[in-house]
Amino acid sequence: MGTISFNNYESSRYLRDKLLLRTFLSSIFAEEGVDFKSVSYIFCTDNYLLKLNQEYLKHDTLTDILTFTLSETSLPIISEIYISVDRVDENAKKLNESYENELHRVMIHGILHLCGYDDHSKNEKALMRSKENYYLSKI
Repeated sequence: MGTISFNNYESSRYLRDKLLLRTFLSSIFAEEGVDFKSVSYIFCTDNYLLKLNQEYLKHDTLTDILTFTLSETSLPIISEIYISVDRVDENAKKLNESYENELHRVMIHGILHLCGYDDHSKNEKALMRSKENYYLSKI
């Protein structure tokens, strides 16, 4: 089993139950049958994530998450997952969800990308949302 770490960059949002969350997120990899070495979550601001989105993906839009695979080979996965706490907060309010629930959804979303799921087409988005809901029900 790999390691999962939580870091803040330009953000001071507090993450509750880190040990439980690490165990839960690791269990997603296990259930999906994907080996990982390390995943670092970096919680940041809209401005910082926008800069990364512009620099690395050439997208000039706000987003809630960017997932980067750093491994040279496909397995085991080494990754950094950047999450905008500003976007998560705003999306939670729009969706009438708690901040924590929306944050967990986005964290799961990043892992699902690492497990090979995409969300480009309508069918892929539906599968991704179904998987997110499934794992959210288990936390």
